[in-house]
Amino acid sequence: MSTKEVLLEKIQNKTAVIGVVGLGYVGLPLAVEKAKAGYKVIGFDIQQKRCDMVNQGHNYIGDVVDEELADLVKRGMIFATTDYSKIAEVDAVAIAVPTPLDKYKQPDITYVVNSTESIAKYLHKGMLVVLESTTYPGTTEEVVKPILEKTGLKCGEDFYLAFSPERVDPGNKFFKTKNTPKVVGGVTKDCTEIAATMYRNVLEGEIFPVSSPAVAEMEKILENTFRNINVALANEMAILCERMGIDVWEVIEAAKTKPYGFMAFYPGPGLGGHCIPIDPFYLTWKAREYDYHTRLIEIAGEINDYMPEFVVEKSAHILNDFKKPLNGSKVLLLGAAYKKDIDDLRESPVLKIMEHLEKRNAVVMYNDPYIPEFTHAGKHYVSVELTEKNIQDADIVIITTDHSNYDYDFVVKNAKVVFDTRNATKEVLENRDKIIKL
Repeated sequence: MSTKEVLLEKIQNKTAVIGVVGLGYVGLPLAVEKAKAGYKVIGFDIQQKRCDMVNQGHNYIGDVVDEELADLVKRGMIFATTDYSKIAEVDAVAIAVPTPLDKYKQPDITYVVNSTESIAKYLHKGMLVVLESTTYPGTTEEVVKPILEKTGLKCGEDFYLAFSPERVDPGNKFFKTKNTPKVVGGVTKDCTEIAATMYRNVLEGEIFPVSSPAVAEMEKILENTFRNINVALANEMAILCERMGIDVWEVIEAAKTKPYGFMAFYPGPGLGGHCIPIDPFYLTWKAREYDYHTRLIEIAGEINDYMPEFVVEKSAHILNDFKKPLNGSKVLLLGAAYKKDIDDLRESPVLKIMEHLEKRNAVVMYNDPYIPEFTHAGKHYVSVELTEKNIQDADIVIITTDHSNYDYDFVVKNAKVVFDTRNATKEVLENRDKIIKL
């Protein structure tokens, strides 16, 4: 049998051992799904604490079910380690590590490079490597492939390489890793076939093969750039509507009645999370290599980046109407997570709102039932209880995250004034004169 046939047979009969590098919001759910599908999985992470928690059956990711993880660990289907030498034991490995921006908003693929170099040390014939980390078009073939081929093994013959972008939406009740369609683009046709076969054996969602890793890389960037630009349009409409005295939320609801040609996006205090605020900048950076300036994308980024500052400016105007300066005022922020009903603080606009408020000497408090405490910019914050007294003591309550378990009637009743940046109070009927929307 050929190298390809041997690997395909292992994947089909589920004797293949699968590795996942990076056990975060993407990697751990992926590792769990592969183990649930009947594969033995080895998870790799540089954080010993994460590995210990996995091996104890303790979940730290919201989209993973505690009981399922504990059962998989007990049955020996999943094991986590910081020892990358165990990559020698796997037949296929997925790279699911962070791809942040540096302080100049340029791609930082250090984690991808380091992970690939670790894999290269133990790369063997008949092995599949799949990059899942969101990155700029060309990364798989221009960065990952050369590192792996330094071993002397040839891609498409001795080992197989593909890109398959993660599609994780933390907190989504309907689409999880298991049932979300998966795009797969291999360096060669064999690479694509092998990677697609593996995912078909694991996932329920459609597996959509494309002609190259670059196509798969670009489509992921397109997904999030599309959302980034449309959110920016909604934010710009909100700023204009505010000046014109028009309720932007009512405008959007009216536009939604059109059954074609319109898709609703909503304004907010800024963008957060691991994708939308970051991924478009990967494309703008790569575009410069081709002497092209992505004007629309960069303007959208500027608008979205401005929203936390806009929230603070409007808060100052609201307080001014009550004859109070922002300086010295008590501000209670409802929500720290970047979106509702999750515990994810990554790139949350609330962090920038806090920074702007504190620069103007406001006294900042926050409440978030999912994030009891956190440290940002060297300062430690602890969530205050959402009591009548704490709400009444605040000069302004700003709803920054529209968690479902907040009692908005209770908040509005006890607040002096509520600045709602998420339209969370739309169902509140009493004391509406206290509510000011974005």
